[in-house]
Amino acid sequence: MPRPSQLPALVSLLLSLTAFMMNLGAAEASRKTVLGQKLFFDKNLSNPPGQACASCHDPKHFFTDPDQAEPTSEGVIKGRFGNRNAPTLFYAQSSPPFHFDKGEGLFLGGQFVDGRASNLNVQAGQPFLQPLEMNNPSPSAVVDKVRHARYAPLFRQVFGPHSLDDPTKAYQNITHAIAAFESMPGFAPMTSKYDYYLQGKASFTAQERRGRVLFEDAHKGNCAACHPSRPAANGAQRPLFTDHSYDNLGVPRNPQNRFYNQPSQFNPLGYGYIDIGLGDHVHNPAEDGKFKVPTLRNIAMTAPYMHNGYFRTLRGVVNFYNTRDKKPRCSSNWLTEAQAMQQGCWPAPEVTTNVNHDELGHLGLTVQEEEDLVAFLKTLTDGYVP
Repeated sequence: MPRPSQLPALVSLLLSLTAFMMNLGAAEASRKTVLGQKLFFDKNLSNPPGQACASCHDPKHFFTDPDQAEPTSEGVIKGRFGNRNAPTLFYAQSSPPFHFDKGEGLFLGGQFVDGRASNLNVQAGQPFLQPLEMNNPSPSAVVDKVRHARYAPLFRQVFGPHSLDDPTKAYQNITHAIAAFESMPGFAPMTSKYDYYLQGKASFTAQERRGRVLFEDAHKGNCAACHPSRPAANGAQRPLFTDHSYDNLGVPRNPQNRFYNQPSQFNPLGYGYIDIGLGDHVHNPAEDGKFKVPTLRNIAMTAPYMHNGYFRTLRGVVNFYNTRDKKPRCSSNWLTEAQAMQQGCWPAPEVTTNVNHDELGHLGLTVQEEEDLVAFLKTLTDGYVP
């Protein structure tokens, strides 16, 4: 069940989806999106049946994994866990295709926390075939299930009468339909208190105002350096609170990550496994340890945080940004967030190279200022009612 604090955003989301369904016309784009919705929620598309895309991206939990007790998601095979925290699908449509920006000298955009999928079309096709997720042996196995689904006639309406005959083309169309659903307006509602504040329809508390100042102050919180918070100059584009870049924040390894205990066929290194993120995707050691900068929209509702789910609280994240290079190293690198906070230390980074020391690590914030930042971050939750 959704938590009480989730209900306004959940209501907003459901209203958006309902409005979309009620306004469907005969246009192919609308039918394609409805098809994508059916595919997204179909638990028969895993092997064995029982897990859908929505199982790890549940709209009741802001399109993240409803099991917040685990830092990573369990696949359809009981006991199989992936190595990374499932990111929200809210605002995923806004990420540009993965590319290297020569002017910035940075990799930008893409999907997944390591950018290995250029866009939503590519992203949608990967979980079906991942043995730690939906565990299908091949694209044709997924297509065969769609061929026998109740919505198969709709699939043929959208893509043609023979669209399920060729497994390769059919699988591509499955991913395109899911991506179309994930690109609907309901996945980017921009209905937070901050949005209404920008429109002059809501007011911040004194603490929220202080938090916003700290967030944008280049000499204090400096959060806006990677999470731009200002709308476009013409006002047409509201801030996404991400610059779509990649960064190594120095996050420790998560001792609660069950991927370390997976059979050797999935993790031959066991507890020696190191997730190098973007570096593995682009095969460049200079990018090791870097992960995609997420949107901060709905951040208060999408715990746990970071690529491995190390942080369970926003307060812990802010304190880490503030004190990572100030607190001493823990005597053990296998401490949880709570243990590290209690001991007044931080474990070593999972990847010790390429750590960002310029924009975080020793911000000099007081306890009150940390709390102010958290208060501001909570204004970014969609579903706010002015």
